[in-house]
Formats: sequence, structure tokens, C-alpha cells
Amino acid sequence: MNNYLKYFSGAVMGMMLSASVMAAADYAVVLKTLSNPFWVDMKKGIEDEAKTLGFSVDIFASPSEGDFQSQLQLFEDLINKKYKGIAFAPLSSVNLVIPVAKAWKNGIYLVNLDEKIDMENLSKAGGNIEGFVTTDNVAVGAKGAEYIINALGDAGGEVAIIEGKAGNASGEARRSGANAAFTQQRQIKLVASQPADWDRIKALDVATNVLQRNPGLKAFYCANDTMAMGVAQAVANAGKTGEIMVIGTDGIPEARKMVASGMMTATVAQDPQGIGATGLKMLVNAAQSGKPIPREGQPVSETVDSLLVTRNATDG
Repeated sequence: MNNYLKYFSGAVMGMMLSASVMAAADYAVVLKTLSNPFWVDMKKGIEDEAKTLGFSVDIFASPSEGDFQSQLQLFEDLINKKYKGIAFAPLSSVNLVIPVAKAWKNGIYLVNLDEKIDMENLSKAGGNIEGFVTTDNVAVGAKGAEYIINALGDAGGEVAIIEGKAGNASGEARRSGANAAFTQQRQIKLVASQPADWDRIKALDVATNVLQRNPGLKAFYCANDTMAMGVAQAVANAGKTGEIMVIGTDGIPEARKMVASGMMTATVAQDPQGIGATGLKMLVNAAQSGKPIPREGQPVSETVDSLLVTRNATDG
């Protein structure tokens, strides 16, 4: 089959497509956004896997990571286009529960990427998914925190966490992992854990305030790289680059450059291409089985490893 790869930038364009129009591709994928390089990389992984498998895929994304309503409307529109399957990365654990349940009832195969949908509410709504593919985000947060703990050694010190958006499952898991690692160490004092909503400018402001209140701070763990870059700027503005560690998450190209330059200390790099490719393969395999998961069935769960990227090395 000839590959037909199509990307529609933004939910608005997706909603403009008539519900009566049949899907041009076999499968659809709904990502969070393409304003973050993490999701651009995931899109590439999906496209490459589609070529390998010989199937066509339409890839859609919301305008931003905060536009819950647009993503919901986009997904609802896709239900009527007769795709064999839809893989999706919800903006929150609950914003796609209703349309996902509707898609399952319509016989569409479904795979959940990255942010885990609220399975309890999905079951109550009468739906299910074939499987779930992500990084172990609790382990990601713990890995970033453990790097800080090891670097500080027996002397320890004050540390802070810059969280993602409140209610976002991935961000909450990373915060939880880092928090648990820090609080288990007597020599480590967690002096702040505040959200910056995945936003670089907000992270700059939050970190500036944290530094003003805690002049002896030794390190920040940030739940994504976009925020980490804002935090790194706050540290630079305070004249403390190299003195205060800044650990990010995701391993996006700009963050890797900042790690290489010494402006950031490290990033816990996810493998978005691997997540996307694994998710599409799972979706195609499920559809080819011809046996949709029953409502009470147990979805398959697969995790993709993360890597710690520092100035001198990349470690698993």
C-alpha cells in the first residue's frame, strides 16, 4: 500500500473537515501539540513506523497544551471518519474520556500515548483502550532527583521542583518521583515545589522567586525541558550558572545544546519517537487481530526507557 502521510496543524483545521468525509488514511493519531519539539519527534517516529508497516496515517495536534476543548472537538470529529484505529495523547487524564468511550463503542481500535487516560472514568463511560505506551514518568522524576542527590553527596542541600500543569498525569508522576527521592534523603531539604504550567516564561518567574526566597538553593528539578530552560535563565540572571544545578526532562534539542554549553546540568531524555512508533505498531496489531478489547478487558501496557543526558555522557 502506498504511504499517505498527512498532518493537520491545529484542531481548528481538523474541525473544519466535514464529518461526512471518509478518512484518507487507515489510522489517525492525535497528539498534544506541535509547539514542543517532543511532540514533533513523536510525529516523526509515527511517520517512520507507518512507512515501515506500509500503512497510511493522519496526524493531528491541538494548537497548544492548554487547549482542552479543541482537542476534544477534534477527536469527536475523527470518530465519524471511519478510521480503523486512533492513537491519542490526551491533554489531561479526563478531557477525552467521553469521545474515547464513544469511539470504542463504534468499534474503533484505540491506543493511549504518553498521558494516561482516567481508566476508571473511561470504564464508567462504557469504553476501553487496547493499550497504553509511555515512559515511566515516576521513574523519570526519580532519575532526575537521584542525579542531584548523588552530585550533592553527603553535604546535601536545598533543592526545588518546578512542576508541570496541575492535574496533568505525566507531570504529577514526575513530581511524585522526584519528591519521593528527595524526601527519602536526610541531607536534602525540599524548599519549594511549584507549577509553571509547562511554560518557559512562567518557569523563569517562578524560579526567580524561589531563588530570592532561598539564596542557598543548590538545584532545580524541572518536569520538562521548556520549563528547565526558563529556570536556567533565572539562574543565569542571578549570576549562578554552574553553581546551581538545573535538571530538565524530555531531552529536546535546545535543552541538549544548553546542557552541552553548561547552562543546564542535565536532562532526563525520553524517547518520543520510540513511544510514537511503539504506539502505532500496537494500534495496527490490534486492528489486524479483528478482536476489539472487551469493556472489562485489561489493556496492554508498554514503557519506553529514558536516558540521563549530561555534558559528558548519556546514561540509561
